[in-house]
Amino acid sequence: MRQDTVGRGALDYRQCNYGLSRLAFRGPRHPLAGRYAAFVGGTETFGKFMQEPLPAIAERLSGVSCANFGCVNAGIGAFADDAAVLAACHDAVLTVIEVTGAHNISNRFYKVHPRRNDRFLKATPLLREIYDEVDFADFTFTRHLLSVLCHISPTRFRLVRRELRRVWLDRMRDFIAELPAPPVLLWYRDTTDVGGAGPDPLLVTDALMAEIAPLAAGIVRVDVTDRARADGQFRMVFGPAERAAAAEMLGPAIHETAARALVPILAQAALRGRPAA
Repeated sequence: MRQDTVGRGALDYRQCNYGLSRLAFRGPRHPLAGRYAAFVGGTETFGKFMQEPLPAIAERLSGVSCANFGCVNAGIGAFADDAAVLAACHDAVLTVIEVTGAHNISNRFYKVHPRRNDRFLKATPLLREIYDEVDFADFTFTRHLLSVLCHISPTRFRLVRRELRRVWLDRMRDFIAELPAPPVLLWYRDTTDVGGAGPDPLLVTDALMAEIAPLAAGIVRVDVTDRARADGQFRMVFGPAERAAAAEMLGPAIHETAARALVPILAQAALRGRPAA
């Protein structure tokens, strides 16, 4: 079951903050001056177990400065409420948003931790009414919760799934509405079901992406295959206790594919400069 944390491992992520943000980002802190692109996302953008995270790869290949606003376990809701991230995106020539799952966002059924969005805090009275046989004190992580709820009653789970997708769309729209220009969406489209709740990004479907697509400048879709995932594993950096967690990450090969697809988009954005406010 995929539950990401950043602890004492083989890599020093040099975590940092920007402005008054309480979110912890991959360091070192990037200078937010000149023509730069802002990469906003979750664990994959952060680059857990990767010596060179996606924004750094994209910067190396394109020559365009790329700031990493990836935050471990973050859902889109974490950024939609963060003034420092929004300010950085406002001054960027381009914002690239990693499409994250719909499960790590507070909604009508449950609340998540404001910074560690994969942490389940509490069920609302509505969820307790629908699943009155469940002891919600048993859950710490949102993915585990959803896996169990789906197993108990796929029929009742449809209500939860519908709500999570609705909130995901609303929060994506909220965030994009704050940007001075349409962003590029980076969609790692996986087909591997991790933990029984579905593939990543969790609960995000082709139909859901079609709904949000008109608000974006474009969608870079990277199909995650087992072979591509395996090809990158040997270049990941992790300690013995982190091996299982590292096996569930996408790895350098997939991130390099994404970075190459972004190179012409970044180059064009850098030539164009900052969008008018």
